[in-house]
Amino acid sequence: MEGNALIEKASTYLPDDKVAIVKAAYEFAARAHQGQVRKTGGPYLEHPVNTAMILAELHLDAETLAAALLHDVPEDCGVSLDEIEANFGLQVVKLVDGVTKLNKLENRARTGETKSKVQAENLRKMLLATAEDLRVVLIKLADRLHNMRTLGALPVEKRHAIAQETLEIYAPLAHRLGYREAKWQLEDLAFRYLKPRVYHRIAHLVAGKRAEREGFITEVSQKLSQELDKAGIKAKVYGRPKHIYSIYQKMGKYDAQGKNFGDIHDLFALRLLVDSVSDCYKALGVIHNFWRPTPEEFNDFIANPKDNGYQALHTTVMCQGTTPLEIQIRTHDMHRVNEYGVAAHWLYKEGKAGGQFKDEIAWLRQLGDGREELVSEEFLESIKTDVLVDRVFVYTPKGEIKELPRGATPLDFAFRIHTDLGYRCIGAKVNGRLEPLSYALKNGDVVEIMASKADKGPSLDWLNPELGYVKTSHARNKVRQWFAKQERNQCIETGKQIWDRELKRLGIGLPGVDKVARLLDYNDADDLYAALGNGSINSSQIMLKLSGELEPTEEGVEVLPPRKISPVSINVLGVGDLLTRLANCCHPLPGDKIIGYITQGRGITVHRRDCPNIIHEEEKERLIKVEWGDVAQVYPVALQVDAWDRVGLVRDISAIIAEEGINLSEVSMSNHRDDSVTLHLALEVKSAAQLSKIMSRIYSVWNVIGVTRKGEISVS
Repeated sequence: MEGNALIEKASTYLPDDKVAIVKAAYEFAARAHQGQVRKTGGPYLEHPVNTAMILAELHLDAETLAAALLHDVPEDCGVSLDEIEANFGLQVVKLVDGVTKLNKLENRARTGETKSKVQAENLRKMLLATAEDLRVVLIKLADRLHNMRTLGALPVEKRHAIAQETLEIYAPLAHRLGYREAKWQLEDLAFRYLKPRVYHRIAHLVAGKRAEREGFITEVSQKLSQELDKAGIKAKVYGRPKHIYSIYQKMGKYDAQGKNFGDIHDLFALRLLVDSVSDCYKALGVIHNFWRPTPEEFNDFIANPKDNGYQALHTTVMCQGTTPLEIQIRTHDMHRVNEYGVAAHWLYKEGKAGGQFKDEIAWLRQLGDGREELVSEEFLESIKTDVLVDRVFVYTPKGEIKELPRGATPLDFAFRIHTDLGYRCIGAKVNGRLEPLSYALKNGDVVEIMASKADKGPSLDWLNPELGYVKTSHARNKVRQWFAKQERNQCIETGKQIWDRELKRLGIGLPGVDKVARLLDYNDADDLYAALGNGSINSSQIMLKLSGELEPTEEGVEVLPPRKISPVSINVLGVGDLLTRLANCCHPLPGDKIIGYITQGRGITVHRRDCPNIIHEEEKERLIKVEWGDVAQVYPVALQVDAWDRVGLVRDISAIIAEEGINLSEVSMSNHRDDSVTLHLALEVKSAAQLSKIMSRIYSVWNVIGVTRKGEISVS
């Protein structure tokens, strides 16, 4: 019986009087949930008991275990909070009430309110509850973890929605709290339901290497243990498993570098647990004497812990000649903190719970930094980009430390110092060197902001995500606020200029501006122009939102695929694997809205939804839903870049193209008498969205006057 297992587990670390509280809560929950059944078909009591068991593994206090057992009782069983308080006291009822409120917010998402609004409010409440009492969010994470383990009982759409939310919110939150054990489980479970085919393919690849990996790890573990014994270092040495989702992320990076699964060497990884910090460094010396280290792969997270408290030494050595082996060295205490985060510090002794967390979750105070004025969607964006990410620590010229999200730029730094400094920023020095405002700050950087004396105001380009000037929503919102205060007529005029410039630059035809305004939920063209002019929306967002509405220009400028897309790049919904091919009449591109047409004896022909052949098709029953899958093919496109000539112009443009992973197959240049030049570039892009991004980045290069898309390239 699972209840007995929970009581037995609690008895291993709680005194008898505290175990009695857990037992009473279990019996209360059993009576309240009597006769209730989960979607899995099992008794409902299984869920709260398993939630409490997850927390018992962390050795959390009796009140937390009791609240976990009772967290669904008020909502599902009609039991009042007063009754729970009368039986279990104020501390337990506060925890139950906190979790219940979060559950109600989740349920509201099914009543018709916008998903982002409800999700944002849910997250806001959760983080504020965390700042009040960490145990509320630990119960919620355990609740979500058990729900994810049994997610298969729900309909497909609900599974997908819950898995997506788990990957976007709950797993990053677990990471931010240092609770790695929950993080990797949530990621793997969510990934399994979001991309089942990819998940099982990676699991199969990993399983195929398991025998080889385990044999290798056993051999090197024994050899290293012997060397450590000779040095008098007591250590536990074992293999560290690589999780499915982290392998998927690694494969994405390797694929961009032209590598494959077999090149992911840190599938081979060791972990050493020792008794003291000094033993960590002694063990490191033994390892580096025994195997040749890779200098650029060493990190000392003991002297420089991660912001969520993670500590360890990381090194990579060349083992047995040519095999890279990643090794983590940590103390037993560090290991517990690294796996369970702030929950590992929890003192279940009466009167001590919670106080020691104030410093470790100080980042939650960011929630009070002007976020109350944000609408729900902006709050959600703010937390995702500013809170639920890794951090970097940089210095002002006076030596003050500033904490920013990883990937933040000098502009983000300027706005973090003071809004006015951000508005007047014209450049930045990092470690004494001039760097672009899109430079990604690194730990230990010293940042000096160069500001104009005049009230210059920000540039609209700062809001273009493809240019990478600002990464934090704090800075982005400050820029938006500045433009929102500008005169409407001025914004409309600026928006018109952007509209005309972008249409010419992209070489595409759009429906009339009034139609586009309505499609984007603006009242009229002026509202759309004003939104463009004040930065509420940018041209790239318009292109992405209207990708299915785009029409070729009169000149017929269009990117046409010179190569066939492989069948695996198109998913046929509800049917399984079928042979697919692209229609020659409308040439659909990744990003276009598409539909399949069942062709007798030839599988599925994929058309654009606005293809005349589809619109006028009489046999509608032969149409089938399809969607783009993982597309790895490329398409040729020609760009014309007009610029004032200077030394290094071609180099700078080529560098940007290379950074985006785009192949530059041909380049030529024409010089003009007025010291201007015209570059003709032949690129291979994956989609219209990638094309828009690279054109925006080229346009930002110094001395570039304009970037336009030309006709189709002939491929020999």
